[in-house]
Amino acid sequence: MQIPFTKMHGLGNDFVLLDARHTPLSLSATSFARLADRRYGVGCDQVLVLEPPTLVGALACYRVINADGTVAGHCGNGVRCVAKYLHDAGEVRGTTLEIEIDGRAYTLTLAATGEVKVDMGIPSFVPAEIPLDVAKEAPDYALTFEGEELRFGAVSMGNPHAVFCVTDVALAPVVTLGTFLQTHPLFPARVNVGFMEQIETDRIRLRVFERGAGETPACGTGACAAVALGIRAGRLARCTEVLLPGGALKIEWSGESAPLFMTGPAATVFKGTIEL
Repeated sequence: MQIPFTKMHGLGNDFVLLDARHTPLSLSATSFARLADRRYGVGCDQVLVLEPPTLVGALACYRVINADGTVAGHCGNGVRCVAKYLHDAGEVRGTTLEIEIDGRAYTLTLAATGEVKVDMGIPSFVPAEIPLDVAKEAPDYALTFEGEELRFGAVSMGNPHAVFCVTDVALAPVVTLGTFLQTHPLFPARVNVGFMEQIETDRIRLRVFERGAGETPACGTGACAAVALGIRAGRLARCTEVLLPGGALKIEWSGESAPLFMTGPAATVFKGTIEL
């Protein structure tokens, strides 16, 4: 089967975008993993699949498949790439558009600079919605790793996130702790694991181990999660810059019951066709 694709990235978090709005696409988890393989496929952190929208006003619906073939609920860097793809195809009228993800419509704004601002929705700290297997909601939680008790914050930004505060992200156990938590009973749907180093009240460094992909150069929902938890704890400003290995994102959140906004770039790398 010949499949056309577009290779894109947001701050180095890279994607293979498949436009299945006009020609339905049915691929197995194994085929998606093959497509994402960096030696035997195109190579990416996630595959983005565009499909016809079901919500009135949405320009397209998209879903996210991790590099291992599993499904993700949302992708902050990916949704900006979808917006750029639709804009470059001449399908966006004006500077705003709506994209449907998992039955919800998200509003995106295209800036003259080429950056994309995304309404990421309202963060959820409710354990059952993350999901986090604890008896009740708390400001933070504890777990034991290699004989040491570690505390973390938890939030859903469409994906489950656990965020650990560290003094130096360069020394954080990103791979070992990130891998360990994928099978931890606290996280029944696995979890994206963030390591946040606070520089100022309006600037942090962040590394993220993503479920189904491992550590990536940038994680949009991870940046949103870290800032939301930091603001809620009174540690971060309402507008905070997040410095990731691949570059910077701006996160804005006015607080409880309000939507959180993320602004960052998106880029097209190349287009091609692969036979699966």
